[in-house]
Amino acid sequence: MNNKSLLLSRRTFLRGTGLALALPWFETFAKGGRGLTETPRRFLSVYHPDGVGLPLRSDPAWRDWSWFPRGGGKDFEFTKVLDVLEPLRNDVTIYSGLSHPAARQVHGHSNADQYLTGAPIGGEGPYRNTISLDQVYAEQAGNLTRHSSLVMSTNGGVGGPRGAQTQSFNREGRPIPAMNKPKEIFDLLFVAGSKDAAARLARSKSALDLLMDSTRSLGRQLSRRDQETLKQYLDAVRDTELKLTKAQGWIDAPFPKVDARNLHLDAEPKEARLYFQTMYELIYLAFLSDSTRVATFQLGRENGEGPHDLLSMAVGLGAAHGLTHEVKKPGGWENLGTYNRYQAEEFGRFAQRLKDTPEPTGMGNMLDNTLAMHGSASSSFHLSRNYPIISAGGRNLGFANGRYLKFGKGNEDNQAGAGIDSDAGWQGKVEVEELPLAKLFVTILQRLGVETDSFGGSTGALTV
Repeated sequence: MNNKSLLLSRRTFLRGTGLALALPWFETFAKGGRGLTETPRRFLSVYHPDGVGLPLRSDPAWRDWSWFPRGGGKDFEFTKVLDVLEPLRNDVTIYSGLSHPAARQVHGHSNADQYLTGAPIGGEGPYRNTISLDQVYAEQAGNLTRHSSLVMSTNGGVGGPRGAQTQSFNREGRPIPAMNKPKEIFDLLFVAGSKDAAARLARSKSALDLLMDSTRSLGRQLSRRDQETLKQYLDAVRDTELKLTKAQGWIDAPFPKVDARNLHLDAEPKEARLYFQTMYELIYLAFLSDSTRVATFQLGRENGEGPHDLLSMAVGLGAAHGLTHEVKKPGGWENLGTYNRYQAEEFGRFAQRLKDTPEPTGMGNMLDNTLAMHGSASSSFHLSRNYPIISAGGRNLGFANGRYLKFGKGNEDNQAGAGIDSDAGWQGKVEVEELPLAKLFVTILQRLGVETDSFGGSTGALTV
């Protein structure tokens, strides 16, 4: 048996035993109808804090520096904020008139936790989140890849309630820690562990089994509140157990070999362009190697200071969060628009990277089979309405692009809430009708192959 047949045979064996794909996609095995029969469906959500620039129509800055395009449908014109996406015009869709009903009266500093969940966590008081969009899909697609999902952010970790530093929440509504160091992400994806990794995993599994046995009998002796605390703890243990079980299944599978020439693994947010591009490149390589089919990337924590505040240095501006507070100063709208433009530019660079990469199965390019979303849970100055959202790709998933889609009634020109630069603005009454963003999420899940008709408290899909 030659080497090629041996590799193909190993791939077939791994799929047959339920371990799915241990190796990256190879064009060699996609030819002639052998080997791969399925093209991966991928999902990415990129979140940016602090909303976007929305000047009043009467402001001279409106024509160039308002985030939303002019016009609608296929007949729209980008402003300077999004014109960097013009080369990808037929591969992107812009959305307006969407928001989460439960978040509409929540200050923008507290709403990022809800962006992918739609949960009614409120702006204060008791806190309980729900599962995020990406993790619903990861539950289905995660069994096919080494990593169920890739969770990333500039700040890393989880943050705190209503101050999330991650966009991903599990079935119990607990935040999934985000990774923010490129070297650690690369090692997780592409660097094998030490030779005793299997033994360490086995020991960890045994310890968890013992812990579970010991705590089950304890539950009957606890108060109701302590029982709830114990339940949350055991849920976390079960999550760890599942991850360990999955890790054991992949322990002997070879790590994919990737081209790392475009990576700068020591880059930090203060080196904004290098950092941004390296994080996006890691997502690209994770998708290319089929190490995961689900990723989230949070560009910053709401409510100000942190590593993400340095990303605006890439375009020669001060702290990113401060830009939203200074729009009425000379050049303020242009400064915020310039930063929003930079965010769109890097997202577009990633989308183009996918578009330039053919699928080994022959089913178009990687962008055709990936739905990449870029958005925020605020529009103008901490206003939790009319979320500015871009989607790219997904042609083979049923998404028709090259359009600017407007939903709801009464805000077709995006002037409701425009021009505000103080808290009085977000607290004001907005007399417009918006549709639940969760309806778009139902559409996304259905086209990714998840059988559902509801998400985040909303039923029914959005026609897009």
